[in-house]
Amino acid sequence: MTSPHTPVLLDEVIEALAIVPGESHVDGTLGAGGYSRAMMSAGAKVHGFDQDPDAISAAQQMVANSDGRLAIYHDVYSRMADVLEGEDIQGVTLDIGVSSMQLDQAERGFSFQKDGPLDMRMAQNGMSAADFVNEAEEEDIANVIFRYGEERRSRKIARAIVNARPLTRTSELAKVVRKAVGQKPGDKKDPATRTFQAIRIHINRELGELEDGLAAAERLLKPGGRLAVVTFHSLEDRIVKNFLRDRSGQKSSGSRHIPQVSEIRTAPSFQKPAKAVRPAKAEQVSNPRARSATLRSAVRSAAPAWAAGVLQ
Repeated sequence: MTSPHTPVLLDEVIEALAIVPGESHVDGTLGAGGYSRAMMSAGAKVHGFDQDPDAISAAQQMVANSDGRLAIYHDVYSRMADVLEGEDIQGVTLDIGVSSMQLDQAERGFSFQKDGPLDMRMAQNGMSAADFVNEAEEEDIANVIFRYGEERRSRKIARAIVNARPLTRTSELAKVVRKAVGQKPGDKKDPATRTFQAIRIHINRELGELEDGLAAAERLLKPGGRLAVVTFHSLEDRIVKNFLRDRSGQKSSGSRHIPQVSEIRTAPSFQKPAKAVRPAKAEQVSNPRARSATLRSAVRSAAPAWAAGVLQ
């Protein structure tokens, strides 16, 4: 039951969850099961979710060895509240983004470090990255790269992609992007990084899934339940930060010239969030994936979950 990758901020996540033996917890992003193993070691029963069939298949032996303390679900984590309705859940953990297993498999097409088919689909169904870059309008491609990659040269890259169609391999897309924006010797970051991130986020609906998943965790967690979310870039972290700020009643009052909306606010559904946690230097050195990670956590209050659209 060894994990093929090292979970990021593992000790800090387990500390934030404050597991009491016998509690039921959700690992919304099962992956290789690193967090789930640690939760079970702390005494929890775990419900693990993953949309990737490879992760579900790989976890079968882990389930068999769990003495009934691990149940897994081939589903997106945003459906946790529906799937586990009626369960007494005291903790939810989310490790957002692509997993090490997915990145390391060239045939999955997530990384330009290894040549493979231009795929990037976490669930292994639906629109692939190749479908998107070969069929989408140039303006749509540019907008995706700008919004999800925060790439200021998005229009130039989109134009180069359209002119190079069809693209079917990760190496082909990376070469097109590098040529479009230029690559200087000694660059710390490959010029293709932001474009690959943007396309992956888009085709997997990652940010929408995160927003829906946070709302699902809010609905599912019992009073006193703990939410722990590990993110890896600013777009993800901003969503989690704003969600916890709003749901804990920390939202700024805004301009004095704008009518107050306090009358439509419900009671805070979370207590004041804990201070954001970043990996120690030692972990950043030993696990490069940890360098951009941020952990945010909060405790569920006794107030009802907020209605959809409140202060949105």
